Amino acid sequence: MSDLIDDPREGANEPEFTVSEISTAVKRTIEGTFDHVRIRGEVGRVVHARSGHLYFDIKDDRSVLGCTAWKGQVARLSVMPEEGMEIIATGRLTTFPNQSKYQMNVQDVAVAGEGALMAMLEKRKKKLAAEGLFDPARKQQIPFLPEVIGVITSPTGAVIRDILHRLRDRFPRKVLIWPVAVQGERCAPEVTRAIDGFNAFTAGGALPRPDLIIVARGGGSIEDLWGFNEESVARAAAASGIPLISAVGHETDTTLIDFASDLRAPTPTAAAELAVPVRAELLARLEEIESRRISAMRTALNYRGEKLRDLSRALPRVDALTAGAQQRLDLAAARLPGALTARVDRGRAALSEASGALRPSLLARTINSARERSEDRGKRLAPALERSSAAAQGDLARITKRFDTLSLAPQIDRRNDALAQLMRRFKQATEVAHSQRARKLDALDRLRLTLGYKATLERGFAVVRSAEGEVLTSTKLAKAHAVLDIEFADGTLSIGAKKTAKPSASVSKKGTQGSLF
Repeated sequence: MSDLIDDPREGANEPEFTVSEISTAVKRTIEGTFDHVRIRGEVGRVVHARSGHLYFDIKDDRSVLGCTAWKGQVARLSVMPEEGMEIIATGRLTTFPNQSKYQMNVQDVAVAGEGALMAMLEKRKKKLAAEGLFDPARKQQIPFLPEVIGVITSPTGAVIRDILHRLRDRFPRKVLIWPVAVQGERCAPEVTRAIDGFNAFTAGGALPRPDLIIVARGGGSIEDLWGFNEESVARAAAASGIPLISAVGHETDTTLIDFASDLRAPTPTAAAELAVPVRAELLARLEEIESRRISAMRTALNYRGEKLRDLSRALPRVDALTAGAQQRLDLAAARLPGALTARVDRGRAALSEASGALRPSLLARTINSARERSEDRGKRLAPALERSSAAAQGDLARITKRFDTLSLAPQIDRRNDALAQLMRRFKQATEVAHSQRARKLDALDRLRLTLGYKATLERGFAVVRSAEGEVLTSTKLAKAHAVLDIEFADGTLSIGAKKTAKPSASVSKKGTQGSLF
């Protein structure tokens, strides 16, 4: 019987677990025991997943603990873990059965001590400085007198009241306030959005675009000011297209935004003083400049007046400058009447000489001679043409006798036609020439009448002659004769005593008396 019954194995009566069962039991035990823990360590590997989850390790000199923060938890973390940072992570332990490992689900992260914060701050500072965000060459000039100032701060603190009070005392300006949290986990994202928001304003929009931005906060510990040490805030300040003044904390407090801003103010009140000048001082300065300008103008005018007076004393008097010209003018004016009279006499003498050569009798003889020659040539032209034609016909008859009349008949007819045409053209040319000469004679006759003195008498002039018929052209010649015959357009008037018994003055109605023809 004993051979038929197996001996029981040691531990054969213990319960058996599946892998899932034991993993669940371990998970329940760990999560139930360590549902809320705070672990201190140095951050090792950090991985940001595309899904938004965060994976990192915390370690000490002997162990490593994997940590996870889901997407919703990452947004609520007050401090973002960075490699080498010493932190205190708050959360709960959990397991990952697929890989038989445990890990920590992190709900919050805090920097472990001020020394760790300063080390992390120094690391960020070196990183951003290496990128050129703190380079003085890229900093913008603060406007001398901005029209609109944007202030990023808490709307309920004493900082905004100090800034507004200082601006009102120095030089009132338009102020746009962008309320933000100035500490805590909401500080960095809100300040970043405020800086970007002011830069997104458009000129001429519903809200005016600020000419200057002031980021201000009162003093506090390094933990309180940590939001202004975040990389996003420093990058937003460095990328701002609007000049930015940082006034975070007291004069001894230094944050990353102080290095990235265009100008750092030791206090918020000092930021307001750096933003605008003192209006009263500007007015006093303007008054001083205006006074100096007036004084300088008065001095310059006095100097130039004195110089002008010195120069004027060196110049000659006006009457001395014009005396020579005045004397020449007086001399010329004295000679002018005599010169005009002499010029008129010379013109009259030249006219008399010219009119003597154009006597009507001479023109009439020239015209009559030309007419006679033209008429004579016209009378001789027709007989000459007839004689020439008869001679040509005789020559032609003699020549035709030597040729066969029948064979030369066509040629003769053509020559006769050409001759007849030539005779017609010659006759026409003669008539045209005769007409032209006749028209020319008529024009000369009209010119004779125009240039004759009869037409001049019609205009109110008279011709003075001596008793012998000599034309008298001056009073000297007229005084030498006792009797003068004055010819008018309608007759001749005799003045003076003659040897005959005629009246001393008589008018002849003969139109031809005194005529040159």
